Amino acid sequence: MRIIPAIDIIDGKCVRLSKGDYNTKIIYNENPLEVAKSFEAHGIEYLHLVDLDGAKSSKIVNYKILEQIATQTSLQIDFGGGLKSDDDLRIAFESGASQITGGSIAVKNRTIFEKWIAEYGSDKIILGADAKEEKVAISGWLEDSDEDLIPFIKEYMNKGIQYVICTDIAKDGMLEGPSFDLYEKILDQATIITDDKTITKKVRLIASGGISTFDELPKLAELGCEGTIIGKAIYEGRISLKQLENFIIR
Repeated sequence: MRIIPAIDIIDGKCVRLSKGDYNTKIIYNENPLEVAKSFEAHGIEYLHLVDLDGAKSSKIVNYKILEQIATQTSLQIDFGGGLKSDDDLRIAFESGASQITGGSIAVKNRTIFEKWIAEYGSDKIILGADAKEEKVAISGWLEDSDEDLIPFIKEYMNKGIQYVICTDIAKDGMLEGPSFDLYEKILDQATIITDDKTITKKVRLIASGGISTFDELPKLAELGCEGTIIGKAIYEGRISLKQLENFIIR
C-alpha cells in the first residue's frame, strides 16, 4: 500500500481543515516546500497536494507551489482543487503534477472529465469521490450532490478510471479513525463483472480521512486499499515520519 502524505494549501501555507470546513483552518507550516522535503527525506515517494483556494474559486490558484515542490523534490505529486477547464489541467501538468484529481468536475461536467480520461490516460486522472452519507460531495465539500457513491465510481470505472480517492467527510481531520466499513464496501462492490461473472477490473482505492494511528495502516492494506492519504495525524504528531519510513521499507 502506498503512503501518500497530504499538503493542503490556503494562501500559500500548509493547512488542515476539519470536515472540509474552511472556518476550522489550522496553519501548520508557512513553507509547503519545507514540509515536502521532510517527507522525501524519510523515503516517501508520493504527495497529495490540494489547492483549497482553487477548490473555492473553481480555478487553479496555487500552481507555483506545485511547481516549486515538483522541481525541488522527486516526489510524484497528485494535484487537485479547482481544476475545471482544459487550461487548468494544462497548467497543472506543466507545473509538474504526475496525476490530477477531479472531483466536482466529474459530477458537474462529465463531458470534459471523460475527455481528460481519454486524452491523458487513466494513469494520469484520478477520480475524487468524496462521500457524505454515501452521497458524493463537491465544490470543496460545500455542496452535496444526488450521486450515490458506489454507482458513481462504477460508472467512471466503465469510462476507464482506475484510481479513486475516497474521503468520508465525517471523518476528515477528526483523528477518529478511517471509514473501514465504507472502504470494504467500495472494494467489494466497485468491480466490473462480465456476463460470465468474471471480475475483469477492481478499483484501485486510495483511502483518505480520519487516519489517527499507525496501527490503522496495516488494516487498510489488509482490506486491499492501493494507497492511503495521511494528513493531520502527521502534523499533530500521532504518526511519525520515522514510522512511515519503516512501513515503506517493510
